Amino acid sequence: MSTAEFHGYVGVQSRGLIALPASVRERLRLNEPGTQLEVTERADGVVELRAAVPVPAEQAWFWTERWQQREREVDAHVAAGRVSTFDSGEAFLESLEALESEQ
Repeated sequence: MSTAEFHGYVGVQSRGLIALPASVRERLRLNEPGTQLEVTERADGVVELRAAVPVPAEQAWFWTERWQQREREVDAHVAAGRVSTFDSGEAFLESLEALESEQ
């Protein structure tokens, strides 16, 4: 069993509202109006709440599976040392031009 920072009871208000204790809201930084929680209803009857950081719409592309796969590929290249560094922007552009002429 995990250790809990808080254990207690909260009541369900009209319209299904639940007020989290102030100490919990402060510790988990849930004080801002509009802060979202992920709700999971488990088969064993437990309801789990998790603090969720929503992804702004203009950043959603980064979290697509296709983009994340490419991020993993880049990480593998970096880990294997397959990277190049350049002393200037001009040297970088010359390298790109050389690669282009090889094709």
